[in-house]
Amino acid sequence: MITVDKKDGHKLKISHVIQETTNRQLDMYIFIPGELGLNANIISEEEFYHNAIHGKRTYFSDINHLPLVHSRLASRGKLSIEQYRLSLSLYAYQYALALEKATNDLLNQNDNLTFEDVEESANISVRILKRLRRNIPTDKKLLKYYENIDNYLSWFTEQRFLQLISHLPRGNDYNAIKATLLEICESETQHRIKHNYNSAKAMEDPTRMSNKMRLLRRLIEYPVTMSEKTIELGKSTKKVVTGAAAGIVMIFVTMMLIKARGMLGDITASFILVLSLIYAAREVFKDDLKTMLWRWLRKGKARWRKQFFDANTSHLIGRQLEWLEYISFDSLPTDIRKTRKHKVSHREETILHYKSTSRMSPTKFLSGYEQTRESIILDLRTVAALMEKGSQRLYQLNDGQVTKESVEKRHLFNLITKETDEDKTVRIQRWKIIMSRSKIVDIEPILPPEKKPVAEAQTAKESEKAQTA
Repeated sequence: MITVDKKDGHKLKISHVIQETTNRQLDMYIFIPGELGLNANIISEEEFYHNAIHGKRTYFSDINHLPLVHSRLASRGKLSIEQYRLSLSLYAYQYALALEKATNDLLNQNDNLTFEDVEESANISVRILKRLRRNIPTDKKLLKYYENIDNYLSWFTEQRFLQLISHLPRGNDYNAIKATLLEICESETQHRIKHNYNSAKAMEDPTRMSNKMRLLRRLIEYPVTMSEKTIELGKSTKKVVTGAAAGIVMIFVTMMLIKARGMLGDITASFILVLSLIYAAREVFKDDLKTMLWRWLRKGKARWRKQFFDANTSHLIGRQLEWLEYISFDSLPTDIRKTRKHKVSHREETILHYKSTSRMSPTKFLSGYEQTRESIILDLRTVAALMEKGSQRLYQLNDGQVTKESVEKRHLFNLITKETDEDKTVRIQRWKIIMSRSKIVDIEPILPPEKKPVAEAQTAKESEKAQTA
């Protein structure tokens, strides 16, 4: 399953776990309102790919308490510095992902949040942190890695629980939940003060503290994040097309020159004028011919290739081909058109289609890991720049008085994803994205319509027949 979350500003985070399979295809369709006037002349496919789509792939395990990590942590005194750093980063990264998911699930429960749910998540977090702090290394070279990670996890736990507290409904029913979370937050604050993890200036400056923790998060993610190398495909083909287009045009230019010389004779003002027109036409048609040949030869072929390397061993562990193109509504696959639902207004939308096919080698993964987690950051700032500035006026009648209110202009985007596994299993999901010029306002997942049971459908058909009779 794919999850879509809001990031800062106009950024969407599209995440999904790639199960134990070597081949997988992801199709992503972005439906942009036609009133914005987006097309390939305003933002080209290459520009959108490099500026708006940023991917990251990490190792992933759905076993939060990975036995291998525990065994390494238990024998940390016998590990090398790099092995210790890797094992601790794996442990911290899995905990951070699990805590993010747990708190997001609790936040989505709203009024259905119970003390038992919060207590369970809080107890698990406390136990994991205690397990981490059970054996503190004595070697100074190892101690610095431990302190950085312990500092971040303590701060991160406090931040997630404070966020949960800030979204708790008002009322006496939630006082017990709030007290439990506040106790953990205060305990973690005292833990960082006790071990002098942060200077007094850093603790007094929220911006400085936030930036420091962001760097510590990168320190944790580095060993488990695969390094990437992006290669643009078709460079040799582009050179051949450029030469072929120039050669074809020159053949026609030469023929026209010979014919003009035969008709006009010696070099005259008329011959010079015709010659200049021929060369001007050459410059125009050469670029058009090059573009036409390039699109014909590259149609349906991948535009970029990514190679994934293990950050610790530098071994090649996977490849990915990527496509990005503007397409029309009629060019969409039947299942995508059905998911989008056909309306007249949809034909005015601009549709961007991103496609990727991955082939991974699980046998070359870190020991204990057979899955990867892909996160795609979709940055829509370039599209937001096409929106009009300002706001609209909304007039309302209240108790016989007319009031006016400024309403922010918003646009509705649609995002449809299609996953195809190696066994041909297909999963299609859709989201509505409400966006203004300043930020993404809301993300609404659209659930597929439930199919009627066979018995119910049969009964409906029999009823229709009886009425007709």
